[in-house]
Amino acid sequence: MSMQTRLAGVSLRRLQGVHPELVKVVHAASLLSPMPFLVVEGVRTEARQRELYAQGRTAPGRIVTWTMKSKHIPGADGLGHAVDLCPIGAGGKPDWNNVNGFLEIGKAMMNSAMRLGVPLRWGWDWDGDRKLREKGETDGPHFELAAP
Repeated sequence: MSMQTRLAGVSLRRLQGVHPELVKVVHAASLLSPMPFLVVEGVRTEARQRELYAQGRTAPGRIVTWTMKSKHIPGADGLGHAVDLCPIGAGGKPDWNNVNGFLEIGKAMMNSAMRLGVPLRWGWDWDGDRKLREKGETDGPHFELAAP
């Protein structure tokens, strides 16, 4: 059975190893979102997480993560439980500055998760109260499975 999606190529490859329930949500959101998006990252190794955690601390760049216990790293089930998505900009490249694009993707992801009955958390609404960025949440690209 093939799944309907607007995703292709690198985005599909980056979903390999991600929990199937989250993959279903991403595919459904790709059809629902007026903003096309890329899967920037799915499964992440512990070494990659250490590299990202060092950024802005002991390595150059701005801080991009606050934890070493990322849901991108495969859990006990061997699957990643998080994805990072980004609006597609000029030339098919990620457009990290497109705030409205992140908002459209977030709406599509949360609506798709609700329709599919998959508990999901978004990095712009960690507490799930639908008040976006109220506490300074800045991780608009990040979506992860939440405990039911």
